Amino acid sequence: MHRPEPWHAALDRLQREARPHALASVVGVAGSTPREPGAKMVITPDAVHDTLGGGTFELQVIEAARQALTRGEAGTRLEAFPLGGRSGQCCGGYVHVLIELFAGAEMSVALFGAGHVGQALVEVLSPLPWRVLWFDSREDAFPDTPPAGERVRRRRIAPGSEGPQVEAAVDGLPASCHALVMTHDHAEDRALVDALLRRGDCASIGLIGSQSKWASFRRRLADAGHGEAALSTVRCPIGVPGAQGKRPYEIALAVAAELLTLKPESERQDRRGVSPETLRETFSPTRD
Repeated sequence: MHRPEPWHAALDRLQREARPHALASVVGVAGSTPREPGAKMVITPDAVHDTLGGGTFELQVIEAARQALTRGEAGTRLEAFPLGGRSGQCCGGYVHVLIELFAGAEMSVALFGAGHVGQALVEVLSPLPWRVLWFDSREDAFPDTPPAGERVRRRRIAPGSEGPQVEAAVDGLPASCHALVMTHDHAEDRALVDALLRRGDCASIGLIGSQSKWASFRRRLADAGHGEAALSTVRCPIGVPGAQGKRPYEIALAVAAELLTLKPESERQDRRGVSPETLRETFSPTRD
């Protein structure tokens, strides 16, 4: 028999997987209520783990959390549930629920290449709440020991630098991902950049290499029909400006730092949670 997953186990798993979810906690009660303060429940778009007491009240909490997740919201919100009025439950108590929203992976990174720099970069990125899609066309390129982060997905491209295998890998990427091209083969690099530019919806495209490498690529990509505006979006060399060092891990640190500067503005907004005024109003003793 399948045992239900408790809220703390589900929260740990979903955090590691960077999947959208919400943690709902009872933080204040008055009168007769289904559960006491401290009761928690984890909500995802298609599952619920643990309970706040059931009934219409719990369904309303689930609906509020899922609507916020659908909108891609993150942060905290405080919801008030008068059980007799809002929830239509005869116990007639009053419950305040803190809903903490986690929108999932903050960024999606498509990494093409599992060489020394690619492996070092995955090691740097795997603890972060980012989703990494890792590609290589060589049979034994990936390390035997998989990365510790469960958000890293390894995928092999069929050998060959041209044709449908490259296009299929690029077509399968999520919209607005950050693509990094650093394979073992210049022809494969060029085919990937060509396919990424044709796709046209990447948040950023980075190519490892020198300025002379990019000059050669740029001429061929222009001949293939890419305009100046599209070509100017490709970063080559990659890495945060001013970073020094040519060791794989040094390059990986510079590239990771550059990705941090490319995070969406919404991820850098100040999130101070529930306003102090709301908290004071909620938890101040009621006066006659």
